[in-house]
Amino acid sequence: MTKLLLNIDVPDIEQAVAFYTAALGLRVGRRLRDGFIELLGAEIPIYLIEQPAGTRIGPAGGGIRRYDRHWSPVHVDVVVDDLEAAIARAVNAGAVQEGETCHAAYGRLAMFADPFGHGFCLIEFNPAGYDAIVRADV
Repeated sequence: MTKLLLNIDVPDIEQAVAFYTAALGLRVGRRLRDGFIELLGAEIPIYLIEQPAGTRIGPAGGGIRRYDRHWSPVHVDVVVDDLEAAIARAVNAGAVQEGETCHAAYGRLAMFADPFGHGFCLIEFNPAGYDAIVRADV
């Protein structure tokens, strides 16, 4: 079985711990080495890794780490039971909501940037969830 975990680079580990525990209700698990902290409370462990802005990304130095608002084709969706309460927690913790809360066939979602420029979404599924968008022709 494949095991999934999530690593999030951040420029300030303590600020990141404060944000993610307040915004998403996560809790600190293990403090590994300096600047490397495990967060628990989601279906998978999340690891915050302190990496200064301006450092090279990847072993081949494929890019430069930056923490202004950036876009990635891979992002985190957090499923919540109460979207309004989750939005309030995220904003109070320092997230910036980007646009209005959206309605989709599978539920409602709100898009955000965390204090480190990473995008994430909060999703409240309706009873059908993603089954509402299953293609019958496949």
